[in-house]
Amino acid sequence: MKNIRNFSIIAHIDHGKSTLADRIIQECGSVSDRELGKQMMDTMDIEKERGITIKAQSVRLDYVKDGEHYILNLIDTPGHVDFSYEVSKSLASSDGALLIVDAAQGVEAQTIANVYLALENNLTLIPVINKIDLPAADPVKVAEEIETSIGIDATDACLVSAKTGVGIRELIDAIVERIPAPVGDTNATTKAIIYDSWFDSYLGALALVRVFDGEIKMNQLVRLMSNGEEHHVLDLMYPHPLKRKKTTAIKTGEIGIVVLGLKEVHVVNVGDTITDAKKPTAEPVVKYEPAKPFVFAGIYPIDTDDFENLRDALDKLRLNDSSLSYSPETSLALGFGFRVGFLGMLHMEVVKERLEREFNLDLIASAPSVIYQVYLNNGEKIDVHNPSELPEVNHIDRIEEPYIKATVITPSEYLGNIITLLISKRGTQTKMTYLNQDRVMLEYEVPMNEIVMDFYDKLKSISKGYASFDYEPIEFRVGDLVKLDIKVAGEAVDALSIVVPRNQALSRGRVLVKNMKEIIPRQLFEVAVQASLGSQIIARETVKSMGKNVTAKCYGGDITRKRKLLEKQKAGKKRMKSIGKVQLPQEAFMSVLKMD
Repeated sequence: MKNIRNFSIIAHIDHGKSTLADRIIQECGSVSDRELGKQMMDTMDIEKERGITIKAQSVRLDYVKDGEHYILNLIDTPGHVDFSYEVSKSLASSDGALLIVDAAQGVEAQTIANVYLALENNLTLIPVINKIDLPAADPVKVAEEIETSIGIDATDACLVSAKTGVGIRELIDAIVERIPAPVGDTNATTKAIIYDSWFDSYLGALALVRVFDGEIKMNQLVRLMSNGEEHHVLDLMYPHPLKRKKTTAIKTGEIGIVVLGLKEVHVVNVGDTITDAKKPTAEPVVKYEPAKPFVFAGIYPIDTDDFENLRDALDKLRLNDSSLSYSPETSLALGFGFRVGFLGMLHMEVVKERLEREFNLDLIASAPSVIYQVYLNNGEKIDVHNPSELPEVNHIDRIEEPYIKATVITPSEYLGNIITLLISKRGTQTKMTYLNQDRVMLEYEVPMNEIVMDFYDKLKSISKGYASFDYEPIEFRVGDLVKLDIKVAGEAVDALSIVVPRNQALSRGRVLVKNMKEIIPRQLFEVAVQASLGSQIIARETVKSMGKNVTAKCYGGDITRKRKLLEKQKAGKKRMKSIGKVQLPQEAFMSVLKMD
């Protein structure tokens, strides 16, 4: 056990985690140069296409230093703020972490957030300054920034270039020397934490575990502490970059995959403790907090016959992504579907894309919203995930909306524009710190509803991609909020309802109906698109009908013949308008996001 090292890689998005993981795998000789590919740890096509890590991945490596054999259990984690739950899971099973910082960009918002997560888990941190081969690299300045903004000693930071391979061997030696070996009682009863899980078509639900005490053996009868279910261990494996390696036991301090032959995906819960069924441990490893979704959206199958397929797909995806939560809901406009909770907008995009790709579904998503706490006149409090569920105005005492603490790090030349953006999003400044002469860290308290729409895109646009952003929820606060409904051809479309500040309702209503007018395809009759607050219409646009020249066959002759044909057409259109249905494309439901 003294030769085992369990460590994670943490960093801001695009600071080179996956490339560094590839170099470490290559240096340890686990994969030959011929078999080595880019982003070895990223297993999904969507990860490779977008160049981001979505799912934390583990791998077991062998390394020899000074003639002694070491086992390195490496966990590569995502960098985007939406996937910080994946990072927290990984850190709970690690003894140390590599903190990667870009030598050209320096400390970013998510870097600081990940450091706090690591410190909460009492991990040993090794600062690593990556991309030292870049012309703009300034390792000395970045080391000073790490010390001033994070407060950890960076004098012995490892200088590496994951792209060229410079400093990788020295980094692995530092991991062996500085990250502590795991501690645990090898003779005690089995005690292991499930820190990841996924569904395999052949083996069923798989659990990736870290053993803290005792060992897990083949054919052992184990108990899952959260639900008390008992199962026999059918197979045990170590994670490997290319092919899993089978084993007969996973011992104290080790990481491995446990196969229990489970076909029901809800049985395996991330954060659960596995123990021996005959001699169970008294306490679980940790009280694991489930992820709290911040953003909610409706997901519906375009073909209503796919509803059960969508349910099965969400069940299987939830095992792979434990932060996902969902419940059935019905929409008058879209039929049967699910209200799904996400950690952020990128998480929502990725989940929808994975459902479509991996399970071959055609889906439509409603505009995202956050959770509101509504206090009624009778003293009752209800949580509202969907704006269409808001009670009538005369029953509401007050509405409270969630606020977040937003941290933005930006070059000082974009400071003015970013402050203007944050103020327009109803933000309140709590702190402004100069990290050095050209970089500023801003802290604002902002309503969550303003962030989920288009904040991140606008921030990247006005800072030319240089600003970084991180957030954490703080509390619910009272807001002067109203429900804005959209009516198409006289019918309210529940999936288009949004909650907005009262003083912005008129301007947002006008922008929304204008956007909708451009998106809704023209029909054979006029279609009115209206924005309303309750029964009051505050904005309207009209989608013109497709014209048909019914008088084309009339040439010459009396004018009354033409008039008779036009009157007949007018009556037909009126009848069609009363029974006609307007099909709304996917873009209509996302037009809520384009409020400029």
